[in-house]
Amino acid sequence: MIDSHIHTEFSDDSEMKIEDAIRESRKSGIGMTLTEHLDLKFSKESDIIFDIDKYFNDYEKYRSENLMLGIEIGMQQICLDENRKIASRHPFDYVIGSIHVADGEDLYYPKFYEGKTKKEAFEQYFKSMVDNVLQSDFIDSLGHIDYISRYATFDDNEIHYNEFSDYINQVLKAIVKNGKVMEINTRRLDGEQAYNNLTNIYKAYKQIGGKYVTIGSDAHHAKDIAKNYMEAIRICEICNLKPVYFRKRKMEYMSI
Repeated sequence: MIDSHIHTEFSDDSEMKIEDAIRESRKSGIGMTLTEHLDLKFSKESDIIFDIDKYFNDYEKYRSENLMLGIEIGMQQICLDENRKIASRHPFDYVIGSIHVADGEDLYYPKFYEGKTKKEAFEQYFKSMVDNVLQSDFIDSLGHIDYISRYATFDDNEIHYNEFSDYINQVLKAIVKNGKVMEINTRRLDGEQAYNNLTNIYKAYKQIGGKYVTIGSDAHHAKDIAKNYMEAIRICEICNLKPVYFRKRKMEYMSI
C-alpha cells in the first residue's frame, strides 16, 4: 500500500524531514510517493517552485520499492505549456494535477469568497477544474477534488454531489476521457459528512467509467502520513474502485 501524496521540506509549506517521513512509513507499513508543490504564476504571477534537480540529487538514494519521487503541479491554463515541459523533462514517478487557484484567485484566502455565494464560488472552482483537466494531458491524477471545502467561508463548505452534479460530472468525464485517475485525498475523511459526500462523488466516478484511484494523505507532517488511509480503502470497496500508485509514470496495482 502506498500513500501517494506527501510533502517534505522541498515544498514551501512543509518542514518535514525525509528521515522522519521514512520512519513513519516503516512504522505504518505503508510506502510513500513524495509530491512536492509547484505552482507557476500562483499569485500576481509569482511562482511557488522548488529546486527539482536538487530534489532528485538529494532523494535519489532513498528511492526504492516503497518510496517514489513525484510532484504536485498546480494547474492553470496560463501556464499549461510550462507545466507540461516540467512534467516531461524530469524522471518523476507520479504527477498530480491540482486546482489551488481559480481565475488567478487563491482559494486558500477568505478574499476569494468575499461577495460570492457558495454557488458562485464553487462553480468558479469547478469550471477551472474542468478546463484544466481537459487540457492537462501531462498529469497522472486529479488531486483533492474537495480542496475548496478546506478553506471556504460558508456555513456549509461541503461539496454535495446533487448540488454540483453538472460540473462534477464534467470533471469526471474529462478524467475518464483522458485516461487519468482520481485521487482519494484522505485529509478530511475523519469527518462523517465529508466522507459521505466524497463517497457519492466516487460512486459517480465509477458510473461514468472510472476504474482507478490513488490514495494520498497530503501530509505535511510525519504524523499525518497514511492518516485516514483505511477510510479511503473503504470508499474503494463501496464504489468498486481499484487503488493504484505510479512508478516511472506507469500505473501499478496496490494489494490491500
